[in-house]
Amino acid sequence: MKVLLRNPRREVDIDGRRSVNSLLAELDLPRESHLVIRNGTLVPGDAELSADDVVEIRPVISGGC
Repeated sequence: MKVLLRNPRREVDIDGRRSVNSLLAELDLPRESHLVIRNGTLVPGDAELSADDVVEIRPVISGGC
């Protein structure tokens, strides 16, 4: 699968299927502070990602007034 990461912007190829939680653990990214998006839709942690998916991982940003 193709994984697009932000902050810093980079692209990673991952072989095989895995859950969102497993993917984030493999990339050493905490689940609580990252969103995973597939085809423009937010994907829950227990969802399975297939080898041909393209996903984007964005850090969660909070704050403001």
